[in-house]
Parts: sequence; C-alpha cells; structure tokens
Amino acid sequence: MKDTVSEDNPRKAWMGLLAKAPERRVATLLDAEISRPAFTWLRAPEISSTMVRARAGATGAPFNLGEMTTTRCALTLNTGEVGHSYIQGRRKADAEVCALVDALMQTAMASRLRETVLEPLKAGMLAVCSEHHQTI
Repeated sequence: MKDTVSEDNPRKAWMGLLAKAPERRVATLLDAEISRPAFTWLRAPEISSTMVRARAGATGAPFNLGEMTTTRCALTLNTGEVGHSYIQGRRKADAEVCALVDALMQTAMASRLRETVLEPLKAGMLAVCSEHHQTI
C-alpha cells in the first residue's frame, strides 16, 4: 500500500525534528526566545509503549521488532491552535514543550520559531550525522 502523505509536508518535517531532539534541547531553545504562552491540556503527557515494526533488508515482509517507550500529549493554545507530540522515552517535560512548539508553529510566530528553534535543531542533527559518517 502506498503512503498517501505528501513528502513536501512542513508539519511532518517539524514534528520529526521535535521528536528526534535531544533531551531538554527544545525547551532550552524555546525558553531563550519567548515566554511560554498559556494552554489547556487535551491529553496530559502520558507514558505508553508502541510496537516497532521492521523489514528484513528494508524491503522484505514486515515483522514486529519489539516495543519501545513513548510519551505523548496534546494541548490547545488559548487562541485555538492544537499541538501534539509523540516522542521516544519517558520525557513528559519534553513532550509538553514539543506539543507547544507544534501549536505555535500554526500561528504567526511560525517563521520566528523556524529560525530560532527548528533550524538550530536541524543543524545540530546534521552535525551529529556528519560526525558519525566521518568515524565510519
């Protein structure tokens, strides 16, 4: 079955960056830029597990690899934007700030947050990948 989600989806890109960010990195970047706005929980951060699936050789039949711990939450800003987050591990504070950034990226602050939060996250991840490839 073909994935029908567009590869050129900005929200998919920023959600991926937020989900892969190192512990407390998103909070540090966001708090350096703005004071956190008020919000209401739709789903407070909760820890659960998710089944991880894989494919042999990346092309074979899918199989269940095992479970991993995830933290998820959802919130709504007082202006109505809804933010979600799903991150690996047991990190409730990180899930909260990632959902907050997701909601704020749907406001007029999007370009400012792209420059001050998302671009530094992306640059940091690219640096780690580059360093990893040099050691191989």
